[in-house]
Amino acid sequence: MGIGLATAKVLAEKGAKVVLAARSADKLAQIEKEIPGSFAVTTDMTKPEDITALIKKTQEKFGRIDVLINNAGQGMRVSVEKIDMKDYEEVMNLNVFAVVRAMQAVIPVMRAQGGGMILNISSMVSKMYFPELAAYSSTKYALNSISLTARQELEKDKIVVSVFHPRMTATDFGQNAKGTKYVSSAGRPGMNAESAEEVADAIAEQIESEEPEVMR
Repeated sequence: MGIGLATAKVLAEKGAKVVLAARSADKLAQIEKEIPGSFAVTTDMTKPEDITALIKKTQEKFGRIDVLINNAGQGMRVSVEKIDMKDYEEVMNLNVFAVVRAMQAVIPVMRAQGGGMILNISSMVSKMYFPELAAYSSTKYALNSISLTARQELEKDKIVVSVFHPRMTATDFGQNAKGTKYVSSAGRPGMNAESAEEVADAIAEQIESEEPEVMR
């Protein structure tokens, strides 16, 4: 849903054969019908075996993997003093560890085929400091470092690693966050949220440009 769904639709419209990965099998099945040529693989990104299966099934289906977009993530809004370490570990597992596992699974495939691109979705909060967002933003700080370091490491293999930093987006992301729910942009003067479709268009542009970082 949200940015992931919008991006899948935009890329499919541009001719890409998209693979849909999410936990909800029913929702994926419906989206697979709506996006011509798409391929759905039910995946829980917190489970290493699911990530391995996703990459394997994609390669078996299409013979190659040109672009991996790591978009799955969860927010967390709480003061540093009150961070629940179990919650923090769960968010870190999805926002960072799952991304690294997916990268490690796809890199050999891309290297063997002569190249590819990995685009990790970070956040503008990783460039700023906001009260109650330290736990969440720290996962994105880590993601930025991992991504841009891997970009240098994999350049010789013609594998491009980039980071996209969306600002506030009109999705249900905030409602699914741990801790205090995010305040709607509609309730904060001067805060205008982008649509998921606008973000998806920008992601498609970055895939084409291969820019290391794009900030909205």
